[in-house]
Amino acid sequence: PCQGRSQLSNMMKTKKLFFEKKKIVRIREESLPPPGAGQVMVQTKYSAISAGTEMLFYRGNFPEGKATDISLTSLAGKMNYPIQYGYALVGQVIEIGKNADFQLLDKSVFLFHPHQSHIVVPQTEVYLLPSELDERNALFLPNMETAVGCVMDAKPLLGEKLIIFGQGIVGLLTTAILAKYPLKQLIAVDPLKKRREYAKKLGATKILDPRSKNFAVELEKILRSNKSDSEQGSGADLIFELSGNPEVLNVAIAFAGYQSRIVVGSWYGTKKVQLNLGEHFHRNRLQIISSQVSTIHPELRGRWTKDRRLELVWKYLEELNPSSLISHQIPFSEAQSAYELLDEKQEEALQVVLIYEGTG
Repeated sequence: PCQGRSQLSNMMKTKKLFFEKKKIVRIREESLPPPGAGQVMVQTKYSAISAGTEMLFYRGNFPEGKATDISLTSLAGKMNYPIQYGYALVGQVIEIGKNADFQLLDKSVFLFHPHQSHIVVPQTEVYLLPSELDERNALFLPNMETAVGCVMDAKPLLGEKLIIFGQGIVGLLTTAILAKYPLKQLIAVDPLKKRREYAKKLGATKILDPRSKNFAVELEKILRSNKSDSEQGSGADLIFELSGNPEVLNVAIAFAGYQSRIVVGSWYGTKKVQLNLGEHFHRNRLQIISSQVSTIHPELRGRWTKDRRLELVWKYLEELNPSSLISHQIPFSEAQSAYELLDEKQEEALQVVLIYEGTG
């Protein structure tokens, strides 16, 4: 039976999404060989669009010629148009090759892979979904892993005052995780009303619009809410910059307290960052921490292996039910409209998911 199922396709077709040029995506049909030794074929049900990274490719704000992602096999290569990109895909194993695990057949799996209808990969690159997990929740695995990594890099302490700039998907998931901590303040900042409302539901103690005329005054008032806050105790203890906007990093510096940490989880692409590293930065001994999803702080790596971190990620995916953040589900064949929506109507779109033909 195993060999029979592995020979069904011989040579079939797959549909791949490419960023052809600035603001143009196209779906190409290509031949796909059957799975070889140790490989499986996955038929895609859903893939999630990253409103941060992928929109840099859509808008042409990526550094051309640089490596895409050295940690993911599916994203190997250089950043040049036309390019495939994407890293959150859920599907079903429909065929297996010789020596592959027959128990994977017909199972739901997650892949770090660009948008594509059928994929042949080594079985070591698929992640079997826990039986109780909704498939659409699994789409948030990369973002949840990023959020977990940001929190681990930040090392939040009991009773701290936190600000999270940016309430996109990573920002919201970070807010949801930190809402479980016994913090003094968890302040979510975002210019979009719907995102602020989501942040409040997920546990933010305060939500602020950075475009408000009174933003600076309101934030300062919240941060000085205790009489015990001396001059040295004012400001935030910990700040996350997850907005994707390099200008926000200077705002973070301005509201950071003495010896505060600023965790930067944003990737700005080709956008230039001009930091104000003047008196406030130096006198307050501020620390800017780079957080990157593929690694965590060296002192944690010995115990917190990739597998252990993923175990925690799966747990949060089940507990937090992030599929509630899906605002739009658009057919894969209409992918161009999905990117236009994210580009032109940010107020309406949060998490946009592509649905593939044959998905119930």
